[in-house]
Amino acid sequence: MESITGWQVLSLCGIALWISISSILNVTQYLRSFTQPCVSRLVISGTPIILKIQKYQRRHLDALFSGLSCVVSVPFYTAFLPLLFWTGHCKLARQMTLLMAFCDYVGNCIKDVVSAPRPSCPPVRRVTATKDEEENAMEYGLPSSHTLNTVCLSGYLLHYILDYNGSNGVFLEVVGFAMVCLFVGLIGLGRIYLGMHSLVDIIGGLALGLGILAMWLSVSEYIDNFVVSGQNVVSFWTALSFLLLFAYPTPELPTPSFEYHTAFNGVALGIVIGIHQTFHQFHHENVPRVFSPQLTFLAFVGRILLGIPTILLAKFCSKALAKWILPILANTLGIPVRSTSYIPALHGMPADKKSDEIKQLGYLQKVFFFSKQTSFDVDTGIRLLQYAGLAWSVVDLVPSVFSHLGL
Repeated sequence: MESITGWQVLSLCGIALWISISSILNVTQYLRSFTQPCVSRLVISGTPIILKIQKYQRRHLDALFSGLSCVVSVPFYTAFLPLLFWTGHCKLARQMTLLMAFCDYVGNCIKDVVSAPRPSCPPVRRVTATKDEEENAMEYGLPSSHTLNTVCLSGYLLHYILDYNGSNGVFLEVVGFAMVCLFVGLIGLGRIYLGMHSLVDIIGGLALGLGILAMWLSVSEYIDNFVVSGQNVVSFWTALSFLLLFAYPTPELPTPSFEYHTAFNGVALGIVIGIHQTFHQFHHENVPRVFSPQLTFLAFVGRILLGIPTILLAKFCSKALAKWILPILANTLGIPVRSTSYIPALHGMPADKKSDEIKQLGYLQKVFFFSKQTSFDVDTGIRLLQYAGLAWSVVDLVPSVFSHLGL
């Protein structure tokens, strides 16, 4: 049996200790009292800039910037990343997935700690062309998640392309860098034009994105080596995912941010488990890549047509299994639970009062520090397991099916 390495114990204990200390000292409230007034003033003072940009309102600009927002949204990446795995560029896919989960966690934590408002509407005109944008508008403003994610993921993609091509040509680097800068600039401008963010949100997302990208590029190889061939990977990442549900701030008012974090936390867990177990079968560097003789474009289309329904079925089954098991497990352990969405029999509040208030718990502190809360929302665990099952199917179940069918 593999021994537990010291850094794993120290890191998990450190996170648990931080959760306890931050709860005792009310760190979230302290940070919010320090940052929220300043950011709110900047949001208000930035309103004239938004109004000046929105004077150029045109239908084609509405469509352009709304489309760009969809291209860098969480639903887009949720659909895009499985396809990236199936192209054979497995290292890129797993790195971008874990980076996305990390960006989502850090960005949403800061959003809910600061709890800074979005630009006031009116006078600002807010364009929410999709349901996803309507949900985004329910989150707090600083930092802009679209800007943050675009900086990190497009920057990492450029790094991968340059490294994969083995080219040190200055021309290619300059063109790639210019395209990334243009894309990031359009996304930032679009978020202001659509009335979703103020200038300070964009600057915050840009600065945070550059910091995370620089950090990720310095540690990505270590993370990848650990996921692929480390010790106690499954047990460590499971414990980490569990703690990260608790190491999350309680916002001033309920938002969907915690739900997004829970989903991508589950995705990261499922990806890590699946990759670690099947790396030598399906995810090593010598697997066939799309447009090669071993993986033609038609074969890739076949993978998509077979893979997408399979992962959706896996997601449905994971959710159904979690809805059945978790209430039984909680009852066995004597943990009172409720459900705000998934299990009608466990609804613990009237329908008109359903909200994310119970989901955004700051959970662990409420468990161990004499909370008045009498029950816990089982939906969080269900969501975590449902997305873990979805991600596991992307990198383990579906590639197994492809292998058996010769795709």
